[in-house]
Amino acid sequence: MTLAEGVQLVSFGLLAVLIIGTALGVVLLSNIVYSAFLLGGVFLSISGLYVLLNAGFVAAAQILIYVGAVNVLILFGIMLVNKNQPFTPVRRGWIRLIATGGVCAGLFALLSTMILATPWQISTAMPAGDEATVLIGVHFFSDFLLPFELVSVLLLMALVGAIILARREFLPETPVGSVSDALTLPERPRELVPAGREIGESTES
Repeated sequence: MTLAEGVQLVSFGLLAVLIIGTALGVVLLSNIVYSAFLLGGVFLSISGLYVLLNAGFVAAAQILIYVGAVNVLILFGIMLVNKNQPFTPVRRGWIRLIATGGVCAGLFALLSTMILATPWQISTAMPAGDEATVLIGVHFFSDFLLPFELVSVLLLMALVGAIILARREFLPETPVGSVSDALTLPERPRELVPAGREIGESTES
């Protein structure tokens, strides 16, 4: 990007604040739906950093893959499962909070020390520019073909897992009272016998 240095610094600062704030919201909020939405904010902010680095393809892939696929898949998995479980307070839960805070603070100090102690070097190579998409495509389908296909299989497995978790079992023996009842699909408890086995037993009898 051909932006002034001051604009780049301000943009980087705003994006860094957004990333840190949304990431803290992901781990601190008790509502998992809000945490999933804030996770999408983290991904969007990271794509903004890629834009500042002149990595337009990576920024678009960040939005399409992480926000448009992974984060939406997480939201669907959370909303379709619809598992209501009462919250029970844990005895001496403050000990876990203090331990978690200590671990997070230690990781933050370790990463900060590593960033400050590393002698970063700026590359003098010419940027690929508009040809970056072509070069990335060539590498994807030549050098990194196997990891690229494995990632697609992994996303497909996650989609199938979300569908299995959210599926509902039909109870054919349940009488239908009205038209409004016919549009509902009752759900069988997981610990009971499957509907297919009960149908087989009823036909045998």
